[in-house]
Amino acid sequence: MGFVGKFLICCVHFAVRGWDFAVWASTIKGSNGKEMQRKGKIVHPIAEKAYEDVLRRNPAEPEFHQAMEEFLGSIGPVLEKHPEYYDHALLERLVEPERQIIFRVPWIDDAGKCVVNRGYRVEFNSALGPYKGGLRFHHTVNRNIIKFLGFEQIFKNALTGQGIGGGKGGSDFDPHGKSDNEVMRFCQAFMAELYRHIGQFTDVPAGDIGVGGREIGYLFGQYKRLTNRFEAGVLTGKGLGWGGSLARTEATGYGTVMFANSMLARRGESMDGQTVAISGSGNVAIYAAEYAQKLGAKVVTVSDSSGWVFDEDGIDVALLKQVKEVDRARISVYAQRKSGAVFTAGARPWSVPVTVALPCATQNELDDTDALALIRGGVKCVAEGANMPSTPAAIEHFQNAGVLFAPGKAANAGGVATSALEMEQNASRCRWSFDETAAKLERIMKDIHDGCAATAAEYGEDGNYVMGANILGFTRVADAMIAQGFI
Repeated sequence: MGFVGKFLICCVHFAVRGWDFAVWASTIKGSNGKEMQRKGKIVHPIAEKAYEDVLRRNPAEPEFHQAMEEFLGSIGPVLEKHPEYYDHALLERLVEPERQIIFRVPWIDDAGKCVVNRGYRVEFNSALGPYKGGLRFHHTVNRNIIKFLGFEQIFKNALTGQGIGGGKGGSDFDPHGKSDNEVMRFCQAFMAELYRHIGQFTDVPAGDIGVGGREIGYLFGQYKRLTNRFEAGVLTGKGLGWGGSLARTEATGYGTVMFANSMLARRGESMDGQTVAISGSGNVAIYAAEYAQKLGAKVVTVSDSSGWVFDEDGIDVALLKQVKEVDRARISVYAQRKSGAVFTAGARPWSVPVTVALPCATQNELDDTDALALIRGGVKCVAEGANMPSTPAAIEHFQNAGVLFAPGKAANAGGVATSALEMEQNASRCRWSFDETAAKLERIMKDIHDGCAATAAEYGEDGNYVMGANILGFTRVADAMIAQGFI
């Protein structure tokens, strides 16, 4: 076929499909190579223009595009009601990070070889306070992942009402299989650059995937060494003996279950008696399982990147902690040690009939096929314990089926909320009891739930927690940005 013929076919194709950037393809491919179905058209022209600009200026960043599409597709009603928001170029400023930092991290492994990783910190928005967001150490980390996480963090932090802005950081360094000395040397090399950009009134990192108490300790020690000051508020997730907060370790998992419990309460139910599927087996999953079972639920699954475990009798949280936190072993070891538990390699845990699902692992781990399986199995409530773990098509299936669905920016805000409580304790040089901190966390999660529910109802979408979270978070940030001028 000649050039003219191909050109005519293209003309017919685009006459039918249109040039709408927001629906240019039915699927997008994530950084893990997996295709994710798109939700469809962004209906407000100002939001659509902002999305087109994001695609043009940020090519080949699918998770960042996905986060933008989900957000911009939700805020049309508030833009119609408040045209002053787009008069102040809010969306154009909001979708562009205030600062993006990329740096080289050379360190020496146990064999004496120099290894070079890449470090990131994206300081996305400081309208409400200092940048706040975790550090992720994982081989999948790149600028796309850090930007999507940082963008989501803006609104998650806004929902807490605690005066913190949004940021995120990390590295493609993977601590799995590394010795403590290798992890220490990497963290020291990483902080040798990061320390220039952070501070308790500027940017306050915390942990995320691959960054737990060990890594925070090494990072804080190097920061203290480089700056010659004990600035406790510069990092959160610290050890209890040197500025950490009780209940911080449990906060994200506990908070996710608290949010799910509040959603069920609107229907006259609770977590008591529910059967729960949880993905992941890290900090969030462990403490989501612990708190769900404290409330009377039975958690029957956990997972990691190698596969998942089904335990019909209910997950033994003490054994799970031993396997994952002490032994740092794969989840298959849990099944080897627990009578009746079954490990399935290379799969995800969503095929089991449950009433509540808590995806607590990583982004885009629950797709449309998984969502349909959960719906067939009788799921009534899904609360995201991870950042954007459900694909757009999965969310659409849940909402169309009447399943209660809470996005991560609302349901997993307990971790950053308690980090802000840790900052508050550091500033006042005091420490609260576990019960006092947990009570504050529960009030914050209840306020987030009620605020999202009320906002969704105000805009005619009662029960749509995605829209409620996005609009409530957006308006809080937008009002602050308008008050502070064009910066």
